[in-house]
Amino acid sequence: MDLDEDRGLKMCEDSVKKMKVTKIFRENTDIITSMNFSQSGDLLITSAEDDQIVIYDCEKGLQKRSLNSKKYGVDLINFTHTKNTAIHSSTKIDDTIRYLSLPDNKYLRYFPGHAKKVTTLCMSPTDDTFLSGSLDRTLRLWDLRSPNCQGLMHLQGKPVAAFDPEGLIFGAGINNESVKLYDLRSFDKGPFATFACPYEQDSDWSSLKFSPDGKLIMICGYGTMTFVIDAFNGRHLHTFSGLANSQRGPLEATFSPDSQFAFCGSGDGLIHVWNTTVKDCKVCILDGENTGPVGCIQFNPKYMMMATAYKNMAFWLPHGYED
Repeated sequence: MDLDEDRGLKMCEDSVKKMKVTKIFRENTDIITSMNFSQSGDLLITSAEDDQIVIYDCEKGLQKRSLNSKKYGVDLINFTHTKNTAIHSSTKIDDTIRYLSLPDNKYLRYFPGHAKKVTTLCMSPTDDTFLSGSLDRTLRLWDLRSPNCQGLMHLQGKPVAAFDPEGLIFGAGINNESVKLYDLRSFDKGPFATFACPYEQDSDWSSLKFSPDGKLIMICGYGTMTFVIDAFNGRHLHTFSGLANSQRGPLEATFSPDSQFAFCGSGDGLIHVWNTTVKDCKVCILDGENTGPVGCIQFNPKYMMMATAYKNMAFWLPHGYED
């Protein structure tokens, strides 16, 4: 697959409209629940409900390797800062987070502590720190080098969380109603900012993401809308509505690497694209070409490539970039 890093750093509406499915992987036997690109952009890792972990080569457009976690189950998988290790939550036995060596499929460390299902898991973009949040209403801060929790926050509801691009602060979405910002160096003092957010009835939040430039925060949920707020003052900027979701599953959205566009998955397999610099400006709707509902969607951090998944995993490139 012809990937060009320089061209992938900036996008225009013309290149967005040319995005199309260029490779479909139909080997999965169950629903893909999470995906994550490596920081270098050359690998993609996924987890599925059948306890399978699959690694894809983004440059060659091939499935590179398949692993299994039959004993513990797997969800919310993330590469660490090396392409040889990953962390993931568990779906069986307990709610321990596990640190996996990918070449030999062996666990390097366990991170026990959560008493209920882990709902959010993310690596810091700059070091070995990672965050986890759970239905036990706690947010925990960890370091890959120690099995002991480095910080613990008791909250008033289920959290979703993410680091900002510089790894200096993190945002936590609490109880489907507010976003709190914490300084990583003094998180024990409480949030330095709290933003009330729009609420869609009967729609729990499923994820929180900072834009790559750190200026925006996007909240996705189990309903039919995704919204964006200003990361500095909490001002509501965009509501991306009209997303099909008859099954009320978690929808996901992703920013382009230049933060100029938001790509929102939909239950009917379509991708709705908005311009984040213009109020409620929809650019286009992209056809998933029968790849199924879009439960997972991420844009490659280094290349002009997007990945979507449900039962089928698909790579997207602008028309003219593929071989």
